[in-house]
Amino acid sequence: MLAWATPPALTVTDAWVRVTPGAEVAAAYLTLHNGGPQPVNIVGVSSPLAAVAMIHETRLVGTQSTMRAREELVVAAGATLRFAPGGLHVMLQGLSQALKPGDTVPLLLLLEGGRTLAVTARVRPLTSE
Repeated sequence: MLAWATPPALTVTDAWVRVTPGAEVAAAYLTLHNGGPQPVNIVGVSSPLAAVAMIHETRLVGTQSTMRAREELVVAAGATLRFAPGGLHVMLQGLSQALKPGDTVPLLLLLEGGRTLAVTARVRPLTSE
């Protein structure tokens, strides 16, 4: 009997972390794609290297940049959502170790219904986009 594996509906590509030397915070970026027929709700994120990990969104209000936490993020069926500087990002606070370019940072996306998606992000220099 042949069993076909069902690919995960939510996939992650281009996961990376921008680090600020000497700081206990960093921002992670990635691209999410929902290849399934149903929306996927992301209800949180965690990392063993950070005391706190949250999904944040940066917005420009007039001439001032503001950042706010997103309690939930919905990736529509068939949609691609890009976390990028100046927009959505994972804020990592209280890092347990100094990060340097080339390091990897494990992230765990917490999905509605108790599912999770493990992600490995590579650390890039501060000047990377």
